[in-house]
Amino acid sequence: MIRSLTSFATRRRWVTIIVWTLLGAALTIVGQSMMFSATDSQAGDFLPKGYDSAAALEIAEDKFDAKPDGNAATVLVARTDGRKLTVQDRKTISEIATELGNRRISAPKPEMLMKDHSQTPRVGESAMAPDGTFQLLSVSVSGNMNDPGLRDVYREFRDTAEEEFGEQGMRVGFTGGIASNADIVEAGELREKIIGIMTMGLIILLNVVVFRSVLAALLPLIAVSLIGGVAAGAVAGSAELLDIKLDASTPSLITVVLLGIGIDYFLFLLFRFREQLRTHPEQDAVTAAAATAGRVGNAILSAGLTIVAAFATLGVASFGQFRVLGPAIAISVLVMLLASLTLMPALLAVSGRAMFWPAKAWKEEHQGGLSARLGLELTRRPVRYLIGSLALLGVLSAGAFGVKMSYDPAGQPKTAAVKVAAEISRSLPAGATDPHTVYVRSDGGTLEQDALSALTGSLAKTEGVGQVAPPTLNPDRTAARIDVILSVKSDTQQARDLVSGPIRSAIEKNTPANAEAHITGTAAVFADIATAVEKDLRLVFPIAAALICLILLLLLRSVLAPLVLMIAVGLGFAATLGAGTLAFQHLLDRPGISFTLPLVLFLFVVALGTDYNILISDRIKEEMDKPVTVRHAVAEAVRHTAPAIATAGLVLAGSFASLVANPATQEVGFATALGIVLSSFVLSIVLVPAVAVLLGRGLWWPRRPDRSAARHTSATDHRFRSPLDGDSAAFDRVGHFATGADVDRRLGQREH
Repeated sequence: MIRSLTSFATRRRWVTIIVWTLLGAALTIVGQSMMFSATDSQAGDFLPKGYDSAAALEIAEDKFDAKPDGNAATVLVARTDGRKLTVQDRKTISEIATELGNRRISAPKPEMLMKDHSQTPRVGESAMAPDGTFQLLSVSVSGNMNDPGLRDVYREFRDTAEEEFGEQGMRVGFTGGIASNADIVEAGELREKIIGIMTMGLIILLNVVVFRSVLAALLPLIAVSLIGGVAAGAVAGSAELLDIKLDASTPSLITVVLLGIGIDYFLFLLFRFREQLRTHPEQDAVTAAAATAGRVGNAILSAGLTIVAAFATLGVASFGQFRVLGPAIAISVLVMLLASLTLMPALLAVSGRAMFWPAKAWKEEHQGGLSARLGLELTRRPVRYLIGSLALLGVLSAGAFGVKMSYDPAGQPKTAAVKVAAEISRSLPAGATDPHTVYVRSDGGTLEQDALSALTGSLAKTEGVGQVAPPTLNPDRTAARIDVILSVKSDTQQARDLVSGPIRSAIEKNTPANAEAHITGTAAVFADIATAVEKDLRLVFPIAAALICLILLLLLRSVLAPLVLMIAVGLGFAATLGAGTLAFQHLLDRPGISFTLPLVLFLFVVALGTDYNILISDRIKEEMDKPVTVRHAVAEAVRHTAPAIATAGLVLAGSFASLVANPATQEVGFATALGIVLSSFVLSIVLVPAVAVLLGRGLWWPRRPDRSAARHTSATDHRFRSPLDGDSAAFDRVGHFATGADVDRRLGQREH
């Protein structure tokens, strides 16, 4: 089936390219216009109803018609001379706040199909500083805070407020919600552009160094960008049609995943295409492209399906962010997989030998290259290389002992919003800009203020609680809300421990009879998310591992080989997690690693790292089908495949390493880049080939590759050449050249 698909794509190459181009143009527009309306930036909305904070949100919406607004920002208003606000000042603040709350903000004209965010912000008065030096206001706008159009509306409001209050001799500061989000985006805007340019430059530079070609350096990026537009449009359109809200991180993750696997698969095809053209100079471009895609297609299909399986497994998670993210990324990978088997072969068929212009050296096979010497050395001393790689992975894995998950926002830039929050916390409790709310609902009958006194009193006495507001009853008195301000910042582990421990304990013990009570807010939501994530990871990891193993069984038609690959991938994951823990939790003395890091490493290091293992294993099996010794076959596989794996690994690792420049993504960037390097250079190029040498053809038990298969191939199919072939030279251990027969004799290989 794969050969039929790739053959059709190469024969109808121009039709294939035109169809993908039209799809890319159309679905890119769809993705850009719908992605933000299809995403939800509120983490609490993704929690199952059984969690405490989710139950509180349900009461808030049902009994108070109130849905917590993550966009809500806090505005600090103070005199420019630092003196206390006068009665007239307070009156002026109230008048300006009312005026701002009645003024409609017109957003810039949206692009085609984009949402118009023009609206009238909601503005209200909040707390006053105990010393009377500032007044707080609350402001909220409707929409997705990650949408650039909504940020434009907020900035317009911010500039207007600064101008209005400035004319009255007052200054304003903004923090929380969309204010903090906008400041972080602005602070990192230049950095993100530089990182993007560096990433693209790295990919181009590596491809230029490897292929000495302009087209081979640029075409993969162009193709992957086109396919990425198709995938984003498909995901956004599907979410809108099915009325599913995606996590706000989905667009960026789609970009990163597709860039990584897209470049990898294109490189796998390019290396094999170059080899095909060199060994079969009489073939035309179409025939060579079809043969290349047909041979690499199965490996690419299996590699892609392992990633799809890993991400799709998230669909069984209880935490909604995982449950919707997994299928979204899986759809994107399926799009990239289809393009890898159609568009990419079609591009090879059209470009032909011009793909590698102006380089000419590729036409002649070099027998003594680094990968050839590595393959020969590895097959001579497989035990040494196996022990060395296991020792390295073991040392790194040891760092994972004592690992802790952290939910603190590490590495955030010191923006204006952060400074405003610090100013407020010097006069009010640290949680004043991000209060928590306890919702009480009667199981029958009405609630009375007196019945809630024990609850409010207990909360007020709880250490770590700064203020507790009097209860507010809903119109029919069947529910009440109690605002709680923590004395610690809401986005810290201390706040989460406080909410999940003493506060929830006080609520449980003092809830009125025939009523239920729950707390929500940033700390409460993330405390529940921590529980959900830990539960889901224990469920997702084994299911995904089983699916990946099944795909490997189908590809390799072996029991032992998939087991070897899964053990190798597991060691790579443990080593990467250990290195990340060692670097950030122990050396940098952080409270723990980011709670998302194990999942990110699983998705990127395990799933993407399996691609490289599949590629080398598939080539080893192909070489073992030829009438050669095991060591000869493994050396050939390393010689031909190591350059592709090394280049792909460096490109992908470099892409992630660029994230280290951003303090907020240092952990992900460092750990993932290291994990990709370990997967490509240690697991795929060293560990797996060493095991293959030691196990021999028994690696494919119960199936054994047919060494006689090559005897029945056509003359053109016999043109594989190797440093270990009898008619070519091989670099021996002392630097001299020896014949393949000499090498096999020195290796002392016996075949059964």
